[in-house]
Amino acid sequence: MKLPSRYIALVVVLSLAAIFAYQAYWLVNLYRTQCRATEHDIAEAMRLSDYNELVLRIERMRQDSLGQHGEVSVSAGYNQKTPYVESRTITTEQKGDSTYIYLEQHTRRDSAAIDSSLHVNDSPDSFFGGKKTMQELAGYFQRGLHSGLDVLCAPDFATYDSLLCDELHRADIIVPYRLTHLHQGDTLATSGTPGYIPSPEAKTYEYSYDLHGKWLYLLTMEPIHGHVLRQMAGILATSAVILLVLGFSFWYLIRILLRQRTLEEMKDDFTNNMTHELKTPIAVAYAANDALLNFGADADGTKRTRYLRICQEQLTRLGGLVEQILSLSMERRHSFRLHRTTFPVADILAPLIEQHKLKADKPVRISTRLTPPGLEVNADRTHFSNIVSNLLDNAIKYSAGQAEVEVEARQEGGAFILSVRDKGIGIPKDKLAHVFDKFYRVPTGNLHPVKGYGLGLYYVKTMVERHGGTVEVESEPGRGSEFIIKLRIKNEE
Repeated sequence: MKLPSRYIALVVVLSLAAIFAYQAYWLVNLYRTQCRATEHDIAEAMRLSDYNELVLRIERMRQDSLGQHGEVSVSAGYNQKTPYVESRTITTEQKGDSTYIYLEQHTRRDSAAIDSSLHVNDSPDSFFGGKKTMQELAGYFQRGLHSGLDVLCAPDFATYDSLLCDELHRADIIVPYRLTHLHQGDTLATSGTPGYIPSPEAKTYEYSYDLHGKWLYLLTMEPIHGHVLRQMAGILATSAVILLVLGFSFWYLIRILLRQRTLEEMKDDFTNNMTHELKTPIAVAYAANDALLNFGADADGTKRTRYLRICQEQLTRLGGLVEQILSLSMERRHSFRLHRTTFPVADILAPLIEQHKLKADKPVRISTRLTPPGLEVNADRTHFSNIVSNLLDNAIKYSAGQAEVEVEARQEGGAFILSVRDKGIGIPKDKLAHVFDKFYRVPTGNLHPVKGYGLGLYYVKTMVERHGGTVEVESEPGRGSEFIIKLRIKNEE
């Protein structure tokens, strides 16, 4: 079943819209995922920087120890989500020239001590219930380690800032930031990117390194949306290119479908017009010939001459039609060649004007102006004659009442210019771009006062371009049209 073009176009548009919607949905989800991943990277950078600062402090304590030894025991506190209480013991001991630091971890039940080992809780909310709780347990141990070390040596804010900058760069988060060290809401130190002043839209990330949330670091930076979009620049550019290619392909497909539909309608019109054009001269010639053969018209010399002339005119008309169709067909073949010669323009114009005056069914007045009078043109004589003949024929056919046509030929700026101007019905502005299309005829509603098959102007444009020239049209409805042909004087094949 043959679907109408509008339904095909609708399916194509809906398909393209679905592809666009899915691509947008996928990009939005990817953007949100990247935002969450970036925020996780920021939080992890703050935690790792704190952990590395702890390691560096322990190393400094080992190096700075001068033989002191002792033991410090601290409780990591109580977590209400689990019955475990953590405690750590940090021991420093001097042996000879070396200092040793020991970290011992003890775990016990908060209730009556049943045993001192860690048990795996079957609840999904236990410490060992999943990846997330394991990370929480690691952070819990890290904060507990702080409670022991911070008694011996205070955290180094400058070291933490340097480590955090390295971690952010390692995570490809290269943005200005401000870092603040707080204790119970009081600012202890501030650092960060020199000259950076947070905007009202800036976002703050908090990292508490003690068990009670009294000691913490605040990291302030601009919203990560721009950073995430920069990270997604390659994906966004690729998606945009794909969408543009798809959009262009679908648009071109719809355009081709509509053009094919228009071409099909034009071919149907051509077939109908061609049938009419062929039947008319055949019928007239057949009637004249039948009168000569069967009705004794050959006995009257005047009638015989008139009927024979009618037959000749109709055969000439058929021959011109066939010649144009063959010329258009040959133009597409590689074997087609123009046979250019130099000849006076007047030698072509004079007989053509006389022929069109004789065959016209209305009064015709054609004026010519050649500058200079002996102007010559280098072109294929046959096709140049057909070009001028088509323009004259249109000027006469589309003139209401008496046809007044002006033909002007001149040499201007290294070019040969021929114009054919009439005072006929003219062409609407929105139809001018199509008058040279194959099979195209300007719509006239249900009226068809002028017969034709939409090949004349297409033939003119094709042959002029084969000569290396151009053809233009200027027209105004009700005031006539002017066709202008420009050919280069020196044109090499």
